[in-house]
Amino acid sequence: MTINIRAANMELTDAIKQYAEEKLTSLEKFYDNIIHIEVDLGLDNHHHNKGDIYMCSAAVDVPGNIFKVEKQEENLYKAIDKVRDHLREEITAWKEKTRETLRGTTV
Repeated sequence: MTINIRAANMELTDAIKQYAEEKLTSLEKFYDNIIHIEVDLGLDNHHHNKGDIYMCSAAVDVPGNIFKVEKQEENLYKAIDKVRDHLREEITAWKEKTRETLRGTTV
């Protein structure tokens, strides 16, 4: 599995990069055949009155499907966590649906 991390309107520090890698690499616990993950981190402060808003979006490439999630939060680490949690739910649901289809028990 490869991970590409990009940052827009902010500096991509080693701490942020390491945190994002750790969180998104943990998705392998739920599906071990992940090919690639693209992560975009950014600072969006143009149309918000309450200060800086951080954005995290990720695209997870698995055989036969691509999962895309984007979240915004006042804290970058919280945005990364929310993206990881949402991707975990999507991947788990997709994996279960695929498993049921292969067994022939589609509802």
